[in-house]
Amino acid sequence: MTKTAGSFRGARALFGALALVIASTAAAPSFAQQQDANAQRKAFRVCQDPNNLPFSSTKGDGIENRIAELFAKDLGLPVEYFSFPQRLAFVRNTLRYKLPGEDYRCDIIMGVPAGFDQVSATKPYYRSTYAMVYAQGRGLDGVQSIDEFLKLEPARLAKLRIGIYDRSPATEWLNKHKLVEQGVPYAIMNADPDQYPGEILEKDLASGKLDAVIVWGPIAGYFAKKVEQPKLVVLPMKSEPGVKFDFQMAMGVRYGEREWKQQIEGLIEKRQAEIAAILRDYNVPLLELQPVAGGRP
Repeated sequence: MTKTAGSFRGARALFGALALVIASTAAAPSFAQQQDANAQRKAFRVCQDPNNLPFSSTKGDGIENRIAELFAKDLGLPVEYFSFPQRLAFVRNTLRYKLPGEDYRCDIIMGVPAGFDQVSATKPYYRSTYAMVYAQGRGLDGVQSIDEFLKLEPARLAKLRIGIYDRSPATEWLNKHKLVEQGVPYAIMNADPDQYPGEILEKDLASGKLDAVIVWGPIAGYFAKKVEQPKLVVLPMKSEPGVKFDFQMAMGVRYGEREWKQQIEGLIEKRQAEIAAILRDYNVPLLELQPVAGGRP
């Protein structure tokens, strides 16, 4: 998983995470086909992971579900979902999946890293960062920042068990700060359909199996809010030389669908305040958006 990808299924763990996605070489629709598709659009059709909170779920209670409902209402369309685990070949099996004589199964992925080249990515709609999470009452109380964490006595740091998704920026950070021995790696890819990135917090950190966890910010914030006991503390992490923790998220459509992409970007701009409110409701650590270079339409 690349650093950019890690954000996709878990940072989508991983942000942060997504070399998970393998795209097909399906031809982009012509301009005439695109115009016809927009004119005949009967639903706001979303490609989603069925078990990937806080982003999406079949119950429709994720961040992306709520934003999809917001956009669909503006367009006067019902929302329809095509679900597929966001692991290998997600783009190929959702956004680009089309059998001869049939239509595509869905038309938009609600969360991709800005600039992700397997889709035509929109302008970003939020920027977040990785975070460290610890449980109160287990020896780290009073630590209010990553700088304070790193200033703990070496003997105290040496006893910690820090859960991370392997090959994410957290791996590089532990290595940089000579904490590799304290790291407890979790596999980015898991064949179990019931597995979800937040398990590392909701189960292993909450139970005391781990002393701290480093995950993509939306996952950290959501599960810290969801877990009632023990109380979980979230410490956002800043990018450092050699370790990038913050990433911008966009939406993805098929290449060649210029009008559809422009329509989505118009909704992102129009509903930025409502989108930000949804993200805050899910306790997502938010950073100011940064300009991005233009890409292929």
